[in-house]
Order: sequence, then structure tokens, then C-alpha cells
Amino acid sequence: MPSSVLLEVPALADFNKAWAELTDWLSRLDREIKSQRVIVGDLDDINDMIIKQKAILQDLEQRRPQLDELITAAQNLKNKTSNQEARTIITDRIEKIQSQWDEVHGHLQNRRQQLHEMLKDSTQWLEAKQEADQVLERAKAKLESWKEISYTVEALKKQNTELKQFSKEIRQWQINVDVANDMALKLLRDYSADDTRKVELMTDNINATWAAINKRVCEREAALESALRMLQQFYLDLEKFLAWLTEAETTANVLQDATHKEKILEDAKMVRELMKQWQELQAEIDTHTDIFHNLDENGQKILRSLEGSEDAALLQRRLDNMNLRWSELRKKSLNIRSHLEASTDQWKRLHLSLQELLAWLQLKEDELKQQAPIGGDLPTVQKQNDIHRTFKRELKTKEPVIRSALETVRIFSAEQPAEVLEKVYPEPRELSPEERAHNVTKILQRQADEVRTEWDKLNLQSADWQKKIDDALERLQSLQEAMDELDLKLRQAEVFKGSWQPVGDLLIDSLQDHLEKLKVYRAELVPLKEKVHQVNDLAHRFGPSDIQLSQYNLSCVEDLNTRWKVLQVAIDERIRQLHEAHRDFGPTSQHFLTTSVQGPWERAISPNKVPYYINHETQTTCWDHPKMTELYQSLADLNNVRFSAYRTAMKLRRLQKALCLDLLSLSAACDALDQHNLKQNDQPMDILQIINCLTTIYDRLEQEHNNLVNVPLCVDMCLNWLLNVYDTGRTGRIRVLSFKTGVVSLCKAHLEDKYRYLFKQVASSTGFCDQRRLGLLLHDSIQIPRQLGEVASFGGSNIEPSVRSCFQFANNKPEIEAALFLDWMRLEPQSMVWLPVLHRVAAAETAKHQAKCNICKECPIIGFRYRSLKHFNYDICQSCFFSGRVAKGHKMHYPMVEYCTPTTSGEDVRDFAKVLKNKFRTKRYFAKHPRMGYLPVQTVLEGDNMETPVTLINFWPVDSAPASSPQLSHDDTHSRIEHYASRLAEMENTNGSYLNDSISPNESIDDEHLLIQHYCQSLNQESPLSQPRSPAQILISLESEERGELERILADLEEENRNLQAEYDRLKQQHDHKGLSPLPSPPEMMPVSPQSPRDAELIAEAKLLRQHKGRLEARMQILEDHNKQLESQLHRLRQLLEQPQADAKVNGTTLSSPSTSLQRSDSSQPMLLRVVGSQTSETMGEDELLSPPQDTSTGLEEVMEQLNNSFPSSRGHNVGSLFHMAGDLGRAMETLVTVMTDDKVLE
Repeated sequence: MPSSVLLEVPALADFNKAWAELTDWLSRLDREIKSQRVIVGDLDDINDMIIKQKAILQDLEQRRPQLDELITAAQNLKNKTSNQEARTIITDRIEKIQSQWDEVHGHLQNRRQQLHEMLKDSTQWLEAKQEADQVLERAKAKLESWKEISYTVEALKKQNTELKQFSKEIRQWQINVDVANDMALKLLRDYSADDTRKVELMTDNINATWAAINKRVCEREAALESALRMLQQFYLDLEKFLAWLTEAETTANVLQDATHKEKILEDAKMVRELMKQWQELQAEIDTHTDIFHNLDENGQKILRSLEGSEDAALLQRRLDNMNLRWSELRKKSLNIRSHLEASTDQWKRLHLSLQELLAWLQLKEDELKQQAPIGGDLPTVQKQNDIHRTFKRELKTKEPVIRSALETVRIFSAEQPAEVLEKVYPEPRELSPEERAHNVTKILQRQADEVRTEWDKLNLQSADWQKKIDDALERLQSLQEAMDELDLKLRQAEVFKGSWQPVGDLLIDSLQDHLEKLKVYRAELVPLKEKVHQVNDLAHRFGPSDIQLSQYNLSCVEDLNTRWKVLQVAIDERIRQLHEAHRDFGPTSQHFLTTSVQGPWERAISPNKVPYYINHETQTTCWDHPKMTELYQSLADLNNVRFSAYRTAMKLRRLQKALCLDLLSLSAACDALDQHNLKQNDQPMDILQIINCLTTIYDRLEQEHNNLVNVPLCVDMCLNWLLNVYDTGRTGRIRVLSFKTGVVSLCKAHLEDKYRYLFKQVASSTGFCDQRRLGLLLHDSIQIPRQLGEVASFGGSNIEPSVRSCFQFANNKPEIEAALFLDWMRLEPQSMVWLPVLHRVAAAETAKHQAKCNICKECPIIGFRYRSLKHFNYDICQSCFFSGRVAKGHKMHYPMVEYCTPTTSGEDVRDFAKVLKNKFRTKRYFAKHPRMGYLPVQTVLEGDNMETPVTLINFWPVDSAPASSPQLSHDDTHSRIEHYASRLAEMENTNGSYLNDSISPNESIDDEHLLIQHYCQSLNQESPLSQPRSPAQILISLESEERGELERILADLEEENRNLQAEYDRLKQQHDHKGLSPLPSPPEMMPVSPQSPRDAELIAEAKLLRQHKGRLEARMQILEDHNKQLESQLHRLRQLLEQPQADAKVNGTTLSSPSTSLQRSDSSQPMLLRVVGSQTSETMGEDELLSPPQDTSTGLEEVMEQLNNSFPSSRGHNVGSLFHMAGDLGRAMETLVTVMTDDKVLE
């Protein structure tokens, strides 16, 4: 807005500020609405968001009056200004903010409607998903209940029927899955702007499971059909194979008979023909080998299915018969070949055959070695198993050939002559045919043995290799199953991890919920960790000496471990991020406190979490909050209050209201402290703990006082104040006791409740407190005025005198209980007087007194009311009193009573009696006997190490400012005498004086009641002769009590002096007895330094005794001087009163003369004289007291007559009439005092 318009229309600035604040709030609210995302399908999350939306809508409606007020203010501004530009700007801004308001309201309504629809759709989807899950569970249970396929017609038909029934159910259950998918698609389509990953994940899982079930059903159906076909074809193939076997056996028998005919082998043509026929037969046998093995395997399967039945026995016999016939056929074939090859060169063929067998065995052995080592993965080992099965089949096929060859060699060797075999030819010569045959036989025998050995060796190696393959298959199968299961679990976990939203996109209020869910999920992953350990254990069982895992398996295991570690790291990192986000941005963080300052200020945090504030305009930083700085500056306005206790209390009251602690009850504060388990008072609290506790406190206050509490601002301000008081070095830590003391001192509670609570914090479990604990409490308490720069007025920061005062009040007990502490605190000790004054300041804020200030004429008086106890009907308001203003005829040292609440009739009567009493006292008496409104705790002569000057917060102040009272010097005799006189006056006025600044309703007023009783009895002529009947006699009785108290104090001091003198004499005798030099007398000084530690101790003790004796002598001298003054006053009063005068009639009775009164009560004489002398000591000299003029007596008679005539005769106890006559009595008393003190009258 142009500055010229602002200058012309100044009210526009406030309008612009309010408009900008509301606009910014609406913008933030709109951004918050748009950024809020929910997890589709999560009913709890949706319900929470609905509740939040409802709260936001309520907040918006609560701000509606603010919008209306802004519109009204805009309309008023438009009506008041004639500036067209300003009117246009106002109109545009109002239209803009109304449009923005309606837009935000529309967004809220639309979002709320969308959330309700989402809740409905999500509920329907979850119900459909639940039904689908039930269907899937039933299907899984059915799949698990399936048995292995049975190879019997009845079993196959039954299993096929069950499968068809299950397929029918599957088709029906497909509807449930489709419904769940349709609902999921609707959620994904309609609410794509929100988080739909949960719906996608669950839908994918359902569909994957359903697809796996359908696949299993299809596989089962195909397997059953294959088994049924195999079963139907098996018997046909068996019959066909048996028929072929019969034909082959016939052919083999024919060939065998033909080969055994005589001379058949000599016919080469016939041998070739028979060999051809044998080759055809062998080809057919080789062709039917696979058929035989398939029939045998299928037959074994059927046997397992038919186990225990008659069909099984029948089939077993048929299979055994088939195997036997097959073996016989192969043997016959080999025999036929052997016989056909048996000619004259039979040994050559045998030799060649054995060589071929050896070559084949060597080849197979090499082939078997090439199969090693065992593969490192399941597919490789399965392939090796298949290869070895073929290998074993080849061995089984070759076995008859080898057996036949070996048998042929054995027969050939047996046919040779035994004697030829045993001959040995030592030298070479041409061999005969028999000898050559013998050598051939030995060669064949050796080759046959070698073939047998290699054959057995190959079979052993094959069996061992098969065992290794079987073991590897079992172990790799277990490893593969474990890896597959772990991979599935990890993929599911990774899908869940993929559904995580970035932490920065999460709502602050949902951080704790996400954190808890993630912790629960991490606990659910414990079984997954066991799976990882299982996979690693299985993998570690494969070693280089055993089975070396393949690179693929090693990669899979490493990948699984890496994925598991990544998942763990991701979860831990996610939890850490959520923790940090919750700490930095959550309800217990400092993030929400960033709104406590406005531009150009920015709230920053130091490494120890202590906040500080940056001003970007001036590019400066400071520890104090800008509002706190403004508050401290405003407290300077209260420095014109003359009395430090009230000045401090009023500053604290302003601070208390700024921190909203005046709204905090003690019970609410205790609940917050207990909620955060702040029970160890010696434990330190860090910044986050302080913020968390303060947030709990102010959140509760905000609920109770919504429009009065700004939580971020109050928390930040209170934290700032606590750190200023208890952590000026900004270490980031304060003790729990300090925190409690600061909060409880400024909360809203009864004063004694605060005392009890604070005492309880430092008391032991037995309820007692020693000096150290009390010192901790008082130390933390005195820091509050210290931070305001007022500590000097309350005895300084040295709390040792206060602790000593409290325990002296408790008769120096080692520990005190709560009752004694409360009694001492009721005396308002100097170090704690600011706290009760704070309560009176708070109570007086709204007090309205029906009286008029005699200075500024304010009526009614608001706040404190100060009533004079020297003049009747004289009141002062707090402003005049605090500024030291007085009216003509009234002095500041005159006694006054303070009221923070409207007075009662009883208090009015009591004050009347006090005024009447003070009428007989002079201003010199009040100047010499000031009444302290607190219990002083610092004694000048108790030691030389006083930290801070004593500042007396007088109810009736002296001329100097209280905060600047000078330090009393021990060497200044006049100062010491003045101090003793002040203490003596305090002791004198113990009976009937004020211990407090204010007069509370429960204050002891025995002296006032006694005075009123004397007056009433005098007026009603019913007082006994022993009781006084005139004001003078009343004062005589009161002063006699004071004098008796003085005499008792004097006697105590004398007794103490005698005791000290005796102690001194004892020490002196002890010193002399040890042969040391005699001690000097107390007034003397030691000229020589001590020669030993013992001498030093004795000399120091003697020095202390001399000092103490000197103090006692000074006190005695003061008391003696005071007695002389009293005697002088008595003498003067006698001169005034012992004048010839006639007895006067008062209300029908004869008034006793002063001499008569004195004769009745001798003990009252000194007190009466003291009072009268005190009232006249300022205006009369000693010479004038000896011969007073005669007219003094005459004036006194007139005054007494006036006093007596002021009270009409009455026989009843008419106390009410006494107060109505206050005016006449006041005038009479003024005349009496004038007559007794006026120098002109005496002249």
C-alpha cells in the first residue's frame, strides 16, 4: 500500500496488519490441507485425518468473528475516508480475503467429504480383501492336503473328481478375488493423490497368491491326466513288450540251437548267416532297452500305489518275470555271439574282446572322473545326476557282456590240459602248439583278471559318486529352499520399504505413529534374521574340501545378506530420521517454536540446544527473545516505585502475566512435572526436557484459555526467562529444583501452598530439612529477584544469613519441619519478602476501595489502599504511595496500613484504635522507631564477610532510596549505635507492632481489641477500678508492658555478659596454668605474635571473646541511655500533670487525676511518661521541661473535658457508636496533642 495513503489514513496500518495476519494464516492452512496425505486403506489413518480436518474446520469457524471484525473495520474505514485509492485498496483486500476464506472453506469441505468417501470405500475394500484372504487360506489348506498321485484307476478317478470339485470352487472363489481387485482399482483410481502403496502391495500379494494357486491346480490336473494315461497305457505296453519278448526268446533259442550243431562252425557261410541273424536280434534288444526301463519304472510306481493289495502281488510277479526273461534273453544273445566267434582262432577273439572291454572300462572311468567335481548349485547337480543315471544304465547294459566274456575266458582256460599248464621252460626254444596255447591262456587269464578288477572298481566309483550326488542334492535342495523363502520375505520387506514416504512429506502429527509402526515392523523381522542365519549356516557347510558352491549360489547368498543388511540399515536410518524429525519437528521438539518470532527475527539453536535469535536487518544475534527484550525494557517504567519489594513484585507480576503463568494452577504444574517424572531434584534438565515439560504445561493452559495462550511464544519466553535466571552462561542445563522453583513461584496458587510444595522438594523422606537443603531452596529462590537486578534489596545473593535466621527461629534444631518453615515464612524474611508482596500485588489489581485518595483525589481507589494510622480518614492510592507523594500535614514516616482487598467493619474498628493510640506519639517517635515490613535476616555484627549491603524495605521509608542503602561499617560507632537502636525499637514493639507490610485478616490484633475493650468499658462506666478509664491510662498500661519487655531483655543481656566474663576468666586461668605469658585484658591488644599453634588458637579465641564483650557493652550502654531518656520523659510528664486541678465529672462519674492513676499502677508510670515524652521531645528542650506555664494545665483540662463530652452516657455495650464518633474524637485528640507538644503554648 502506498505510504501516502497510510499517512493520510493512519488506521489503515492496523487494518493492513490484521489483514496480512489473517491472509497468511489462511495461506498456511490451505497449504497444510493440500499437503495432508493419508494411507488409502488404513482406517485409523483416515479417521485421524477426519478428526484433524474437523478440528481445522472448527478453528476456521472460530476465526469467523475475526473475519467479520475485519470486514466491519474495513467498512468503517471506507466510511471515514474520502480517499478513493484507499477505498479501492480496502475493497480489493476484503474481496480477496473473502474469496480466500471461501476457497479454504471449500477445500476443507471437499477434503472432508472425500475422506468420508475414502473411509467408506476403504472399509468395503478391506471387507472384500478379508473375504479374499479367507478364500486364499482355504485354497492353500486344500493344496496342502493333496496327497501324492496314486497310480491306480480308483485312486486316480477319486483324485480327479476332487480336483474337478476344487476347480469348481476356485471358479466360485474367483468372484471374491475379482471383487477385491475391483475395489482396489477403484481406490487406486479415485484417490491417486494420496498414498495408495498399501492397496497396491496387498492387491499384488493377493493376485500373486491366487495365480500360484491356479498354477498348482493346472499342474495337478496335467499330472493326473498323465498318470491316468500312463496307467491305461502301461498294461498295453507291458503286454506288447511281453509279446515281443516271447518272439525274441524264440528267435534266440533257434539261433542257439543252430550254433550248437556239429560242424556248423566249420561252415564259414553258415557262420556268417547266423552272425547276421544274431546282429538283427541284438539290434531289436537294444531298441527295446528303453521300453524295458520305462516299463520297469512305471511298474514300480504302480506297485507303490498298490502296496498291500492282490493286484500289487500279481503285478510284482509279472514285473519279476519280465526282468528275468529280459536278463535271460540278453545272456542268450551274448552266448550265441560267443559261440559263433569260437573257432580255431577263438583265443584271438577273446583277446580282442577283453582288450575292447578294458578300453571301454578305461573310457568309462575317465568319463566318471570327468563328471567330478560335484556342482555348486542345484541345476548343475541335477544335471550331473541325470548324466550319472545314464552312466549307470550303460554299466547295467554292459554287465552281461563283461560277465559273458569272463565266463568264456574261464571255460577256455578250463579246456586246456592241466599238465601242460604246469610245465616250465627255463630256456627259450621253439614252442610247440601246446606250449603256445598255454601262453595264450595265461595272457587271457591276466586280461580277464584285469577286466574284473576294473569292472569292480568302476562299480564302486559309480556307487560312491551317486552317494555324493544324492547328498549334494539334499543339501543344495535345503539351501535353495531356504534362499527362496528368504528371497520372498526380503522382497515383501523391500516392497514395504518402497512404500515409505519421504520423512519430509510426513505430517508432523503422524511422526510418532509412523515411528511406532516401524518399530513394530522391525520386531516382526526377527524371524527373518533367523532365516538369514539359517541360509548362512547352510552355505558355510559347503567347503572347498567338500562341495564348492557355484558362483551363482555364492552371489545369491551374498546378495541375500547384502539385501538384509541394507534393509536393516534402511530401517535403522528410517527410525533415526523419524526420531530426529520427531525431535526436531514433533510436538516435543523445538521446531514448533520457530513461529514464536516474526521477521526479521529468526530463531536458531546452538549445538547444546540453547535457542538464540538472529536479527537479519541488523545482522546481530542475542540470547533473549525479542518479546523478552521488549518486556525487560517495559520493566524500566517501574523503577520509579520507591520501595524495592513492591518494585520487584510489580516487575514479577508483569513478567508472570507475560509468561501466562498467572493462569497455571499448582495442581496442573504438579501434574506436568509428575508426567515427565521430574522427581530427582538434583538431576540436571537439558533444553529438550525443559521444552517438553513447558509444552505440556502450556498445552493444557491453551485448552483451558484458548484465546489467551500462544503455546510457542509462551514456551519460548518461559524457557528464555528460566535460562536467564538459572543458566546465565547458557550451558543448556538447569537443575530440576531450579525449574520447579521458578515455575511454582510464579504460578497461581495460595502462598502457603507454594511454601509447602517448595519445602517438600528439599525435605527428606521423613519430612525434615537440614541447612544444606534449605540453602539450596533459598539460593534458587533469590535468583529470581537477582535476575531483575533487585537482589541487593533482599540481603544479597548470600543466603547463609537467611538459613541461619530460619534455624535460629527453630531454636537451632539440626533439622526443621514444614510447620516451623511455614511459621518462619509467615514472618516474611528479607530474602523472600518479594514473594508475598507479589501475591498482594496480584490480589490488589482488581480491588476497588470505596475511599478517596487525599493526594490525587482518585475515587474509588483501585489497587492498594493505604490508610493512615496517624490521622483519621486519611487514605492514599498506590500510585501516590509508591511515588512518595504526601499531603499537607502527613509525613512519610507516619504509620500506615495497606489493604489489597476492600476493608471490613472489623478492620475499620481496629484501625480506628490504632489511630487513637498513635495520636499520643510524636513524629520523633515514628522517625526513631521505623516498622519493618519484613523479618531482617542479616546482622551486622555477626561477621565480617557480608556480601551485599543490607537494604531495609521499610513500610515507612526513610528519605534515601531503599535500593541504595549504604553498607554499615563496623568501625563507625554512630552507625552501630543507630543499628542497635533500630533493633531495640523492633524488640520494643514486638507486642502490638507490624511484622508485615500489610495487615491480613488473620493478623493478631490483641492490642487493638484490648484498646477497644478499655474504651467501651470506660464509656459504659462498667470498668473495674483496676482498669484504666482514660486514653492516658490506656497508654500507661501499654507502655508498662513494653517497659517490662525491655527490662527482661536487659536482664538477659546482663546474664549473657556474666557468662562470657566467667568463660573469659576460665580461659585466662587455663592459660596461666600452662605457664604461658599472662593474657592481656580485653581492651588491650596483643603485642607479640603467638609462638605455637596452641597459642594462636587461644589468642584467637580471646580476641573473639573481647569482640563479643565489646558488643555486649555497647548494647548495655545503649539500654542505659534509653533508660535515662525514659526517666527524663517521666520527670517532664510529672511536671505537666502534677498541677492543681479539680476533679471533673465525666458521664456522671468522677475522673481520677493522673496522680491517682499513677498510684493505682506504679508499673505503668515509666511507660506513660515515655510516651508523652516521646511526643514532645522534638519541640521541647530540657530547661523548658522544668517549669511549664500554668495555661498548659488549663488547656489539658479543656481537652479532657472535650474528650469526655464526646461520648454520651450509656449503660449498654454500644461499640457501634464508637466508630460514628471518630471525627469528634480525632479533633479532640489533635487538640490534646497540640496542647502537650506546642512550644508556643509552653512559652
